[in-house]
Amino acid sequence: MKFARGVVRLRVPILVLTVILLIPAVLGMVSTRVNYDMLTYLPGEIDTVVGQDQLMEEFHKGAFSFLIFEDMPEKQVAALKQQVERIDHVDTVLWYDSLADLSIPMELLPKDLYQTFNTEHSTMMAVFFDSSTSADETMEAVEQIRAVCGKQCFVSGMTALVVDLRNLCEREEPIYVGLAVLMALIAMLLLLDNYLIPFVFLASIGAMILMNLGTNYFLGEISYITKALSAVLQLAVTMDYSIFLWHAYQEQRSRCSDRLEAMAQAIHNTLTSVVGSSVTTIAGFIALCFMSFTLGRDLGLVMAKGVLLGVIGCVTVLPALILVLDRPLQKLSHRPLILRTGKLAARLVRIFPVFLILFALIVVPAFYGYTKANDEVYYDLGKCLPEDINYAVSRSKLSEEFDVASTHMVLVDADLPAKQVRAMLDEMEQVDGVKYAVGLESLIGDRIPAEFIPERLTSTLRSENLELLLINSRYLPASDAVNAQIDELNAILKRYDPSGKLIGEAPCMKDMISISGHDFQVVTAVSVAAIFLIILFVEKSLTLPLILIAVIEVGIFINLGLPHYLGSSMSFITPICISTIQLGATVDYAILMTTRYKAGRIGGKDRKAAVTTALAASIPSILVSGTGLFAATFGVALYSDIEIISSMCMLMARGAVISMLLVILILPAMLLLFDRVICKTTLGMTRVEKHSAETEALNHA
Repeated sequence: MKFARGVVRLRVPILVLTVILLIPAVLGMVSTRVNYDMLTYLPGEIDTVVGQDQLMEEFHKGAFSFLIFEDMPEKQVAALKQQVERIDHVDTVLWYDSLADLSIPMELLPKDLYQTFNTEHSTMMAVFFDSSTSADETMEAVEQIRAVCGKQCFVSGMTALVVDLRNLCEREEPIYVGLAVLMALIAMLLLLDNYLIPFVFLASIGAMILMNLGTNYFLGEISYITKALSAVLQLAVTMDYSIFLWHAYQEQRSRCSDRLEAMAQAIHNTLTSVVGSSVTTIAGFIALCFMSFTLGRDLGLVMAKGVLLGVIGCVTVLPALILVLDRPLQKLSHRPLILRTGKLAARLVRIFPVFLILFALIVVPAFYGYTKANDEVYYDLGKCLPEDINYAVSRSKLSEEFDVASTHMVLVDADLPAKQVRAMLDEMEQVDGVKYAVGLESLIGDRIPAEFIPERLTSTLRSENLELLLINSRYLPASDAVNAQIDELNAILKRYDPSGKLIGEAPCMKDMISISGHDFQVVTAVSVAAIFLIILFVEKSLTLPLILIAVIEVGIFINLGLPHYLGSSMSFITPICISTIQLGATVDYAILMTTRYKAGRIGGKDRKAAVTTALAASIPSILVSGTGLFAATFGVALYSDIEIISSMCMLMARGAVISMLLVILILPAMLLLFDRVICKTTLGMTRVEKHSAETEALNHA
């Protein structure tokens, strides 16, 4: 109680300090760099990432793009090429004039060379940058290229994707927060008993969100997914804690004439329940930190920090605001939409076998859809953007005009004889889906002496230790076809040069596929184990953790299995994150009801009376909490043009509703079914089980 009374006594200084802290929080939020390139979260020791580092060290090249010019005279293209070369951080631009003078007609060039750069209506040039794919300098260079070259030029490549993603996120993110706030506000106005308190909640939670976003500065950078979702998720998840405090204060206010003492008692009671509730949510987010694909650590740390700050705000800033605004709050009370739920609870308990049968019928198709949907996720990062955005149009042009869907780069030992390099390139060109494989040897042939090769070309494709080869593929990144192609190309490469490396967007995505499959299993196991142990400690039972997790896990199966039955697909990162977020954020509903059921049984009630009372008392809290999570995420899901953000928010919204229904309908039936086992395996309930057995024996007699 010392802490609670200290908060009440220092309520004005707490609010003043909060306002002061918001200044560095906003500055930190604005200064935190956002990473829009998901490939940078791959482990640093894998071949593709090591190869990218070697490309930068040996050739001073990081990002790579194709520029496609439609129906443009050669001289104008050449002039634009010179302008592109002058843009900061553009290292090299390869076009056919890199190998031959413009005075030589294109038709007289070697066929391979001509087809590399030209079609009937378009010409293409390759651009290398001296900075990494998602570096701010590279993104600025791509923006300048688009500005210089105009609408007849289409820029493809990962940096173009990152630029469009960044621009779309920056445009949409303020609207995400606005929608989440508006929808949550509507839900609270409908479901709570006061017209002003939702605005007080939003002020308190908003301050903690700003502090969470501001402290991200110390992480160096965060991913765009973390930035887009963290504010929405923190609002949705920590809203419950504010509701707990408000209800506790209202209850104490009716018992205690002194509002300050009532608030101190409310803080004390809320702190105990909120800490227990938040631990499961934090555990779910921390489980994401066990991913090899370090985007999980990025999202997990930020969200765990957000929940912790939400708890702190709930027992410090919110009580201070309520006390300062106590008079208008008391005047603006109204009857809540959710009134008595005793009759509903009694009816649901009466027909509990129906829900057990329904649960048994749902489990198998839900699990089947869940396993199938996980096999049907997509890894192509381009799919997260609208089809009419600049990058998507450019990629379509590259595929339609030049029959190139992805480009791989090969790094081989510079001492590898030219004859062997040619033989290797010839073999690679025979692999299904390879349009052509080019290097110095294939571009110039064996008739041109090495001393006649332009230095600008040799420095572009050869360093002191390595030679760079380019392979253009007809297959899209992350497709089964390109993954099989990469396996074949790697096998050929390793025969000629065991130290050689195949790098690029598609090889990186192939690594991402194998890593994310392992990550999904690890994160699911860690989150389930952590939450099992927490429930075991809280409920002091061997069976209750199994029952509670089983109910929520089936909800996850239903949620993640629906895309299979609906014919839709998810980003690979979605099921990994949703499985832990839904478990961590909604298992609280089950813990709340179970704790009340235990109290009823220990207090002498029979199983039906204990479950009915627990259900009646829990329904309002579960509905308000679940509706808040649904409201905060559903609007964003409908609005966002970024598929990853949209699908993740839709699954969070749907998961909240599914978990809410399962806890209200299925969990009471499970408690009734396993009541005797629960009593035998739960500390403090063995006497309850004996008493129940004796009562039943007397009734039969």
